[in-house]
Amino acid sequence: MALSATLRKVRINISDLTRHYYEAHSLTVAQHPSETDIRLMVRLLAFMRHADEDLSFTKGLSTDDEPELWQRAPDGRIVLWVELGEPSVKRIKQALSQAERVVIYSYGGRSADEWWNKHKVELGHLPRLEIFHLADPQPAQLGELCQRSMDLFATLQEEEVQLTDGSHSLDLQLTRWR
Repeated sequence: MALSATLRKVRINISDLTRHYYEAHSLTVAQHPSETDIRLMVRLLAFMRHADEDLSFTKGLSTDDEPELWQRAPDGRIVLWVELGEPSVKRIKQALSQAERVVIYSYGGRSADEWWNKHKVELGHLPRLEIFHLADPQPAQLGELCQRSMDLFATLQEEEVQLTDGSHSLDLQLTRWR
């Protein structure tokens, strides 16, 4: 018997000082059985950084032809394509052929560094691509906030994110790799 997704109820109050975006979002997020709490929270972090009424979660791990998040224009164009982890260069190029802008959120330790060092020259020539990295131990700290039901408060400015659930607070610093 196949395992089913775990549903997470998330309420996020976002204050993005860079974009002047101040909104509350109530989300139901499906966590794939193979998805770790860390990866789920990195998805939520990406949502916070790009929050918009047209931004939505996709099938993610359940399909190969969709990103983790995307923002579609009313005419169907893909304005933003968000990937997590260490996607292949082929996948990144396919995303760039479909979307106006592609953003990757890399997280973790040595494997992320190795991925970047292996591909940074080739990725450096691709247009409309941004890559951010969340270095250790930040992903694990972020994963500790994961609950079945979450009330999160996020203040964002540039590559800094202050995140709290009322009991625990994190100051996250994303590194812009590209």
